[in-house]
Amino acid sequence: MTVPLRILLNGQPVQAQVPADRVLCDFLREDCGLLGTKEACGVGVCGTCTVLVDGLPVSSCLLLAACADGSEVWTVEGVAARTPGLVESFAREEGLQCGICTPGQVVSAYALLQHIPHPSPEDVAAWMAGTLCRCTGYASILRSITRAAAEGAVREPR
Repeated sequence: MTVPLRILLNGQPVQAQVPADRVLCDFLREDCGLLGTKEACGVGVCGTCTVLVDGLPVSSCLLLAACADGSEVWTVEGVAARTPGLVESFAREEGLQCGICTPGQVVSAYALLQHIPHPSPEDVAAWMAGTLCRCTGYASILRSITRAAAEGAVREPR
């Protein structure tokens, strides 16, 4: 059984018929060709598959695509295009290594900086707690987000 899906994806309207059981992560990767969003744990605890749905970070491995109908969805590709300075801060501060968690880190950092443009280290730690990384040790991710905030990398209103 398929269901209709209409979303605004990275600022562009998308219409599709999707299987009722297809999760958003699979729709983005398989149907839309947006390979930045990755599934790692498949149970919504690692944050790797984080996307924004109506401005809020969600685990796209848990959300049925049909449940996003009528929503605005932003992936790492859209966030990176909107705010290249955010991605640059991750590169400059070595906030990425293997790249598996980077899409979720960038999307979560974008959402954080939209809500709290000048976060404290405690704000960053609390906001990013749901996005796990096995490589960087988190200090470089904190520096990346702090740098992006200081440079005003995310300026759009919520």
